[in-house]
Amino acid sequence: MVKQRGFHWAWVVLAVCFGDLFVNYSIRLGYSVVLPEMIRDLGISRTDAGTIFNAYLLMYVALTPLTGYLTDRIGARRVIAACALVLGTGSILMGTINSLFWACVFYGVAGLGSTGMWAPIVTVVQRWFAVRRRGMALGVLSTGFGLGFATMGLVFPAIVRHFNWRFAWYFLGGAALVMVAVNGLLLRSDPDSAGYRPWGETGDDKPSTADAAAKAARPPASVAFRQGAFWLIGASYFCIAYCVYGFSTFMIDYARYQLGWPLEQASFLATISGFGQVAGVLIILPLSDYLGRKKTILLAHLFMALSLAGLLLAGGDWKLVYPLAGLMAVFGGAIFPLYGACAGDYFPPAIMGTVMGAWTPFYGLGAVVVHWVTGALRDARGDYDLAFTIAVSAAVLAFLFMLPVRGRVEG
Repeated sequence: MVKQRGFHWAWVVLAVCFGDLFVNYSIRLGYSVVLPEMIRDLGISRTDAGTIFNAYLLMYVALTPLTGYLTDRIGARRVIAACALVLGTGSILMGTINSLFWACVFYGVAGLGSTGMWAPIVTVVQRWFAVRRRGMALGVLSTGFGLGFATMGLVFPAIVRHFNWRFAWYFLGGAALVMVAVNGLLLRSDPDSAGYRPWGETGDDKPSTADAAAKAARPPASVAFRQGAFWLIGASYFCIAYCVYGFSTFMIDYARYQLGWPLEQASFLATISGFGQVAGVLIILPLSDYLGRKKTILLAHLFMALSLAGLLLAGGDWKLVYPLAGLMAVFGGAIFPLYGACAGDYFPPAIMGTVMGAWTPFYGLGAVVVHWVTGALRDARGDYDLAFTIAVSAAVLAFLFMLPVRGRVEG
């Protein structure tokens, strides 16, 4: 029996997944906030700092295709709860590090846990909401990572003042462990298993018929891999990840040591970026339901390139740096959920998790490469100017790769 009246469990699923993203992205993006204090205390270089983050990303890249596949096979609840346990363990251990080696090991453990905190989450949310409501649902969901980043920017200076940077990792790891229980108790992998239909779906909704047919005859993953759209979107994903992480990971260090700002003023960049991301996902993602996913992605690429170019020209003037960083975050916050929505828009629903997992290496390799390139350029040159210029070029390339993408692939 299908439940359609009264309270819909889709909203519980959305709330739980919001909590997962909030904690996960506090851990992932919060690294850039903690980084200047870690550099000072541990005596590591910027290249070393990039290597630590890359240990996280390499685990994430290597195993997210597996968690995406497992989401389609055994269900999101088991995958996400197990990954939250690993994420929390790795984060708590990050508070104990005294060397580059153990920082890489423990942040790598956190990266293993994070494999369940994007592709499975976006997949399960898309399954609980009708196609024409997915942009709205992903917009609400994705405020989690913006608020996580913003919270770290506000809270971290107080943690340093009263404790030290290690306690930031203890608090974040504890929050991830709480989410293990929350996911186990409240998350449901799909509406069918809970006796619901996707929220917002009507009786004569054509996507519902298509989804049902896809579930009845699950197409092989090779259906996606044989299509040019899969590889074009993947290449675009690589480039935009390079651009986003080229700035976001190092922006606090850039403001602190290149622009010469005090810690509180530099950390406030994270708060501005976090709230910018929240605004972006609440405005840009619902807009994509009407404007179209591809047009919205192309628009985001252009604004991100222009914003980062403007930051290079702004120098140390906070009256320009703050609003430009915020504008970049508005579109940067929406861009990854938009790519996630492409899995549902361009490929059969039954392999949605697999497609998202298979795109993750493109995203992850973009982030891995930019951390080494940016860190090495900063160490060699003493500034971030050339590194940020390359990131602007990557946003332009992301636009060009996305431009020829056409049509939906049917199984």
